[in-house]
Amino acid sequence: MNMIEQIENEQIEKLSADKTIPKFSAGDTLRVHVKVVEGTRERVQVFEGVCIARKNAGLNSSFAVRKISYGEGVERVFPLYSPRIEKIEVARHGHVRRAKLYYLRGLTGKRARIAEKITHGDSAAAEKEAVAADLEPTETKEVATAADLEEAEAEAAVLDAVQAKGETTEEAAEGGAEAETKESEKAEEKAEEKTEEEESGEATAEDTAVEAEDKKD
Repeated sequence: MNMIEQIENEQIEKLSADKTIPKFSAGDTLRVHVKVVEGTRERVQVFEGVCIARKNAGLNSSFAVRKISYGEGVERVFPLYSPRIEKIEVARHGHVRRAKLYYLRGLTGKRARIAEKITHGDSAAAEKEAVAADLEPTETKEVATAADLEEAEAEAAVLDAVQAKGETTEEAAEGGAEAETKESEKAEEKAEEKTEEEESGEATAEDTAVEAEDKKD
């Protein structure tokens, strides 16, 4: 490593100390937050478009972003380590087979669309966790699975206990309700029998009175 490369690496570390530069390539949709000075005020302007080219040249690295604004194609080339860039966000990853997408300049509408790159399975989640924790993907996956198994076993035990308790309480409640319904049915039957007996007694009394009057006559 010569003196120039050493100085460039020191400047790169200094410029990228306060911000994180995500991994992206041609075909990805980016949101570039650029600091814009208007008179005495400074604001952040977001430029969103498709990355059509990227140049890796150390401190002089840059990338080109293209978007369609009011039917016209607009391209901007940003230095990767520029202090005017507040942050870079990757909106979506595109699936392309070229490093330079200059052919998009001659396409419009649906023909200019780029298919999204989708990663399936647990490998993508493991890679994201590994990047966040600065670990290898395999180690992150093993730790995550062990923790998940312990949490799942604890949750299953708690759910089983709650369900068993709920079943016992439901059975007791159902037994009490059935006993109450049986008692009420018995009481209703007794009341009906009493009313029938009273009605039959009244009928017999009326019959005897009618017979007595007939005999007198």
